[in-house]
Amino acid sequence: MWHFVSPNIVFGEDALRSLEELTGKRALVVTDNNLVRIGLAERVTSYLIKAGFKIQVFDKVEPDPTLQTVINGARAANEFKPDWIVGLGGGSPIDAAKAIWVLYERPDLQPAEINPFIKLGLREKSRLITIPTTSGTGAEATWGIVLTDAENQRKMGLGNRENVADIALVDPAMAAGMPPHLTADTGIDALTHAVEGFICTWHTDITDGLCLNAARDILQYLPQAYEASQSENPDQDHYKKAREKMHNAATSAGLGFGNAMASMAHAMGHTLGSIFHLPHGRAVGLFLPYTIEFTALHAPQRIEELAAALGIHSPKGKAGQALASCIREISRGVGLPGKIADAGVEEGEFNSHLDKLVDDAFNDTQMITAARTPSFQELEQLFNAVYHGQPVDF
Repeated sequence: MWHFVSPNIVFGEDALRSLEELTGKRALVVTDNNLVRIGLAERVTSYLIKAGFKIQVFDKVEPDPTLQTVINGARAANEFKPDWIVGLGGGSPIDAAKAIWVLYERPDLQPAEINPFIKLGLREKSRLITIPTTSGTGAEATWGIVLTDAENQRKMGLGNRENVADIALVDPAMAAGMPPHLTADTGIDALTHAVEGFICTWHTDITDGLCLNAARDILQYLPQAYEASQSENPDQDHYKKAREKMHNAATSAGLGFGNAMASMAHAMGHTLGSIFHLPHGRAVGLFLPYTIEFTALHAPQRIEELAAALGIHSPKGKAGQALASCIREISRGVGLPGKIADAGVEEGEFNSHLDKLVDDAFNDTQMITAARTPSFQELEQLFNAVYHGQPVDF
């Protein structure tokens, strides 16, 4: 038996206007100070004010939000008493909003206690809206929550099916101003979600279609969206189409992997990002082609199916290499590093943290669904291969 969990998704041009139809009295907007500075938070609050809401903005969310940040946010919610919480931003503000919502509804819990195996009993005080401003994380459509334990330098995979948003507003205009580096980082994140959601062992007939279509669209439209982010005239029709396709694909990939799981690239990327503070999408994207090659050596079936469905042709037994090569080409085209050494991680620092990298990745929840489970030694070899950009032939 499987569950498929999804918000009510409002998408397309002017999706944000649906906020005017919302009923309630108080809305807490959870975001970061950059989105306040550039005016995206005001665009959201203006519609909520038209709908008659009193507004409070909690804009203290940092990249890779910490346990303390969500505790502070829950304190703000308890003082303001909202009946709607609005997560506005990329994955960090949206994940923080989910956790703040849970702690507001369940003040008896600590953040680390949010897990899939308990009954939360949400929606007694409030409900959740998610509004993505990047085209990548898919957090608007998933129930997963990734928080950072700053003291122990590790990311924590939390969440419960109950804490999926009630409404996700996927308006491409909210992501139109992404700079090139953010377009690239979030785009490769979405591609990693789509690919891993398809090849992981918990994939289903329902998630397969979402992941496949998302992967196909990202391979086609990410280069155009990246070009648009560099253009002096980004409002040309083909650029607007690329941005909209990427925004929808990110949500589709979120629905797909959020109801299947991810895999090794996420397990390894989580630990690399938490120690060396790389953006999440860049970190998981670094590992994706290498983990595909590793998996394809002993468990090639799903990779062969995905490559064939994407029109990536290769000699028999070489589908993993062909798919990995295609992903590397896309990554290079949008300015992303192809190995850890090129991501600004000094070799001595990498080696000094290697045991922790392997330990944390080995114990990450996303390792559970890997089609080929590595040994400790193999995982260490794989980290070294990704650091140096070496072929994966083991």
